[in-house]
Amino acid sequence: MASNVNPTVRRRRLGQELRRLRELKGMTAEEVAERLLVSQSKISRLENGRRSISQRDVRDLCGVYEVEDHRIVDSLMQMAKDSRQQGWWHAFGDIPYSVYIGLETDAASLRVYEPQVVPGLLQTRQYAEALISGALPESGTTDIEKRVSVRLRRQERIRDAEHPLRMWAVIDEAALRRQVGGRQLMREQLEHLVELSQQPHVTVQVLPFEMGAHPGVNGQYAILEFPDTSDSSVVYIEGVTSDLYLEKANDVQKYSVMYEHLRAQALNVEQTRQFIASIAKDYTAGDAA
Repeated sequence: MASNVNPTVRRRRLGQELRRLRELKGMTAEEVAERLLVSQSKISRLENGRRSISQRDVRDLCGVYEVEDHRIVDSLMQMAKDSRQQGWWHAFGDIPYSVYIGLETDAASLRVYEPQVVPGLLQTRQYAEALISGALPESGTTDIEKRVSVRLRRQERIRDAEHPLRMWAVIDEAALRRQVGGRQLMREQLEHLVELSQQPHVTVQVLPFEMGAHPGVNGQYAILEFPDTSDSSVVYIEGVTSDLYLEKANDVQKYSVMYEHLRAQALNVEQTRQFIASIAKDYTAGDAA
């Protein structure tokens, strides 16, 4: 569940405010870096929220931007302090996609397209274990269990009775046909998917093979939106060694339009439930044989 102080979101908000102050001053990131004798990349990372911001950084930047209102400076200093606190995920140690978890924890809605697997928030424990073991064959049991535990903890956003995450998932038929683990495991996973799709805040649509080429052929992505209108939406693209976060309005708009096309080409909600249930029966029939 979302905490009162989310360090990832605090860093984003603080970075956006620092960028606004710089632009009001009419300075480039390069000019600010020269004044503070730091690299331009540091200023960029501070502004995009990818780097922890110290109170000293805030003080120095406010000095460069000639911010005279002490209330503004004090507010930014407090945001810097909050941004250095640890979110719940830090208790699990080093998590490669911790930035994404921080964003997801505070998001109001999530739209995801998955071409290969069932989305993480909709996975059963057994499916998650088999999937992670197969995807990371060189990982030890401890690391796999940690990743599974983090995934299950993330799912609390779906089960939150007061402030559930509004989730819309478009899933390619390949994810349902790809047998992760045994046939019984897959049947249970698909039945779980149908059950979750009946929740008012969870919408699932399947994109069948017969649709042919579609806007999602380039791969998985997710769009996160936040309750505070000052927080810009984020497009998240997962990579093997690094992830990509797109926040420019034009980029978010393009991916949003692409998602609307995916939704339009996918089976509707009721057709999707029937389709998934039919494939689940195929796994049952296979067991009987």
